[in-house]
Amino acid sequence: MQLDLLIKRLAMLFGVDLRAYHPARSEGARLARMLAYHKVDLVLDVGANTGQYARYLRSIGYRGRIICFEPLAAAHASLCRWASRDPDVTVAPRQALGEEAGSVAINVSANSESSSILAVGEAHLLSEPGARPVAVETVALNRLDEVATEYLLADSRVFLKIDVQGYELPVLCGAAGLLPRIQGLQLELSLYPLYDGEPLYREVIDAVERSGYTLHDVNPCFSDAVIGRTYQVDGIFFRE
Repeated sequence: MQLDLLIKRLAMLFGVDLRAYHPARSEGARLARMLAYHKVDLVLDVGANTGQYARYLRSIGYRGRIICFEPLAAAHASLCRWASRDPDVTVAPRQALGEEAGSVAINVSANSESSSILAVGEAHLLSEPGARPVAVETVALNRLDEVATEYLLADSRVFLKIDVQGYELPVLCGAAGLLPRIQGLQLELSLYPLYDGEPLYREVIDAVERSGYTLHDVNPCFSDAVIGRTYQVDGIFFRE
């Protein structure tokens, strides 16, 4: 057996996937280049959870401002603790985002990253038992274009990331007033329904393209570990 294959197999036993680095094959390198090319200096992180995406942005070299939005109490508190160490990360008050203002109940999953306003479906529970709901939290619901403007400067070049477990389209609709100022978007796209009533990838892509964006990249983000099927991907869009 070739030495490189032996090392790769040994690494996989410890949960590490080793592969040759090439910028064109690295999703992090591609995103970093897109953000730099479009001169993005402000990221709106909707569905920030405990700051995983913000930390990811820092790991790929993005040094601009990040505004995080997270509705769940425990995740919001953890996010605030992490953000206190980075002066260019701001955590907005605890709230959910959607198409109209009001209040909304969120199904809190055992794995908080799977929490959603929508009810979790059977396929999701079979693939990820941690998605099962264990509590419900009721929070304020606001439109992004009404609460985000205070964080924007006159010349801000904005990138909007939305990861809200099937509720992406209502958040996007609630950002309509901001879209002229948003250079790019990253949204979670479902290839198969994991939440009751969620739109699938074709509907979401069509809605984003009607708003003037073009799909630039797609990266798998949730797959079934048993059958290997990919259920969700991240789509990255920019204005031409």
